[in-house]
Formats: sequence, C-alpha cells, structure tokens
Amino acid sequence: MPVKNRFAELLPEITAWRRDFHANPELLFEVHRTAARVAELCRSFGCDEVVEGIGRTGVVAVIKGRSDTRGRVIGLRADMDALPIIEQTGLPYASTVPGKMHACGHDGHTAMLLGAAKYLAETRNFDGRVVCIFQPAEEGGGGGREMVRDGMLSRWNVQEVYGMHNMPGIPVGHFAIRPGAMMAAADQFEIVVTGKGGHAAKPHDCVDTTVVSAHIIVALQTIASRNVDPLKQVVVSVCTVETDSSAHNVIPQVVKLKGTVRTMDAKVQDFVQDRIGQIVEGTALALGARAEVRYQRGYPVTVNAPDNTAFAAEVAARVSGQVDTDTPPLMGAEDFSFMLNERPGAYIFLGNGDTAMVHHPAYNFDDAAIPFGASWYAEMAETRMPNP
Repeated sequence: MPVKNRFAELLPEITAWRRDFHANPELLFEVHRTAARVAELCRSFGCDEVVEGIGRTGVVAVIKGRSDTRGRVIGLRADMDALPIIEQTGLPYASTVPGKMHACGHDGHTAMLLGAAKYLAETRNFDGRVVCIFQPAEEGGGGGREMVRDGMLSRWNVQEVYGMHNMPGIPVGHFAIRPGAMMAAADQFEIVVTGKGGHAAKPHDCVDTTVVSAHIIVALQTIASRNVDPLKQVVVSVCTVETDSSAHNVIPQVVKLKGTVRTMDAKVQDFVQDRIGQIVEGTALALGARAEVRYQRGYPVTVNAPDNTAFAAEVAARVSGQVDTDTPPLMGAEDFSFMLNERPGAYIFLGNGDTAMVHHPAYNFDDAAIPFGASWYAEMAETRMPNP
C-alpha cells in the first residue's frame, strides 16, 4: 500500500492547516488557538466524539469504524506546541508572534494527524475505534504526562498508542525506527555554590566560587568518562553559569550552574543522580565552599515495544518502501514516553529531508512529507484493525 491517493488530493488543504499553525505558534499549555482549531476541524470531519481540555489544553477525537466486533482501540498522537525561538526562515507564512516559532515541526505533526482523521472519518474502513490525541506542551511541559494523569488512556480504553516525529537528515518519505530504547530520559539539575565574595585583588581573603564551580564542571565530566560503563549511553552537560556579580573586579559570593543529564537506562539514571551529589558536595568541601544540588527527573526513556515496533515498521514499508529498522537511538527526549510507559506502542521518525535541524531558527517542516505521514497514521488504523 503506497501513499494513499486521497492524501495527494488533500495535500493543499492539509498544507494550508499546517502553515496556519506555523504562522500562529503557541507555547507549552497555552495552545488555545491551535487546540480550538483542531477541535473545530475534527468536528467538521464528523468525528464521533471531540473532547477539549484533556491534560489542560489537549484535544481527543474519536472515530468509530464501520464495525466493532473485537473492541479494538488504538491511539494516534501528535504534539501541538512551538518553541521560544525567533524565526529566521523568511517564509511568507513565518511566525507572526515575536519570539515564538514552530521550530520542531509540531505544526506538521498536527496537520498530518488531522489529515488522517479526515480520511478515517470519511472511509471508516476499520473494525474498532481510533483515538486521535492532540497533545500540548511536549517542549518541556510534560503535556503527555498530564494527558495520562487526566485518565485519557483508560477513559477511551486505548490499548496501544503510536506517535511520529519528523527528522531532518532522513530523506523525505523515508522512515526510521528501532525496538527498545529510542530516545533518552532527560533530567535537569541546578547547583548553587556559596563561598565568600570579595575584591578580585585579594583572593586570599575570599572563597572563590568561580574557581570552585570550574572544578565542579570539570569533575562532572568524569561521570561519563570514568564512572559509567562505556557501553552505556550518558550525557552530563553544564549549560548555564550565573554569578551574583557582573563586575570585572569582584569575586562572586554565589554561582549557579544549570544543566541536563541524558540516560538510556534507569540504573544509570539513578547512579548519575547520586554521583552528581557526591562530586558537587565533595569538591566544594575540598575547596572551602558549600554547594547544594537540586535534581529534577524529567521525561523517561522512550521505549518501543518490540511487537508494536515491528508492526509500525511494516506499515511504514507499505507506505514508502524505505524504512530503517535499526536507526541509532537519540539522546534527545520525548514525552510520548509517558504514554508508552502505560500502553504498548511505538514511536517512529519520518524524514524531513536536507533541512536545518529541529530547534534551529531556520528550520521548516517539509510539506512534501505530509502524504507519507498521514498515510502512515491512517494505514496503522486500517491494518491493525481490519474489517472482518
């Protein structure tokens, strides 16, 4: 089954939805315009149930098949939120909202699932129910977690769930997936180093928090290089250094460090959290300062169930014929993981071609990918729940 002809016909309409979302980006849970438009379109398609406000601002649209002899229900998910980035594409449909941009392609994901919903509501060529999940706040807000906490999966008896993300660097229309850990857990930490500030010309009268912080930053790199099995993936990055003084001749009293930890294994995740505390406190103590670590667990590892992964890859092969079934795992994170922790399913990448990487101000979703992604969503329903 190649790309469905209906999506070639619908491409101008779906593209128009996508570009409208792109021009009007919204952040985190504040996706009120986007969610309202999604709900409006789903009702116009004739979806059997459209519910807003799930997980604060998420939308769920339910489509019933021609028959329902086995009680099968699958969930198809797309994310809706943008990023706090100043767009630099110069496109005619570029962001009209200063400082906000669809720099990750969620506009494309939402449009593709809307296209699939329209097709499925027209044809209903499946036995069971499809639950289309339009999620807010993937970019750091944990919207997937909030929709799960709101009882979405149990309320609609979702038995398995699937998601998709575009990926620059993979040819348009090609897919990539792997069983097991697909994307990393993402935690964050803040370290507050307190010493004794003073005049830069008299360092002997001070406890230099800048020097202490420098030692901590370097020592944290030994977690990956010397403490964790080299065959286990781990990233520890200090990304922000803030002091309580901007003067060139003041040794600051306090320095704050902020960073992220990425892991693919729960035991490694636990170890790294403990080890950061040991290194920070021990280093500060050795240099006469005090330090406090605030560690926050974020998105869990995105884990694809083997059987569901094989099925998702099979459908992708039918759509495009080009599927990498052993794509390398990524240390980026994805809050679809909260849904996969509750139900079996899989997460797949769809090629966006030779474009700027996601989260870049020059990124743009390639509309040529729409028929492939929409076909995959629709074919997942029709193949997983065939009519008797």
